[in-house]
Amino acid sequence: MNSLLLRDVIILIARVAFGVVFIAHGWQKFSTNGMDATAAGFDAMGIPAATAAAWFAMIVELVGGILMIAGLLVPLAGILQVGNMLGALWFAHRDAGLFSQNGGYEYVLILAAFSLLLAGVGAGRISLDRVISPRLARGVAGLERVPAGSRSLETAS
Repeated sequence: MNSLLLRDVIILIARVAFGVVFIAHGWQKFSTNGMDATAAGFDAMGIPAATAAAWFAMIVELVGGILMIAGLLVPLAGILQVGNMLGALWFAHRDAGLFSQNGGYEYVLILAAFSLLLAGVGAGRISLDRVISPRLARGVAGLERVPAGSRSLETAS
């Protein structure tokens, strides 16, 4: 297996695992807890516009997770997940310190960092982003113009 294919398989596996986690959290907000209870919990944490924030979090997690698995609009989904996780860190976890076992921000910090990583590197070649635009599949770092005559991921072997 060549190194580019291995890279794309690794990104695919990571995207799927990551997407499953976000789908589970979004589904929990929507179905298990219910949006009224989620909004009430957000309000109790002092999150502004708690109902809108609850809907935003649920949609970003649920739809963003699906997009991650499909490899569709991964840079956008990643950036939205970063914002969502930074909000969770600030409003729900920052006062509890780092460690998750104490209610801290360790978990959401990792999710934010990994979201940023996927936004930066993109979905890889095994993705719907690749079908839409090879540059989009390379993430925000790949959206810049590739100089004429240079080798890109699409032509490299």
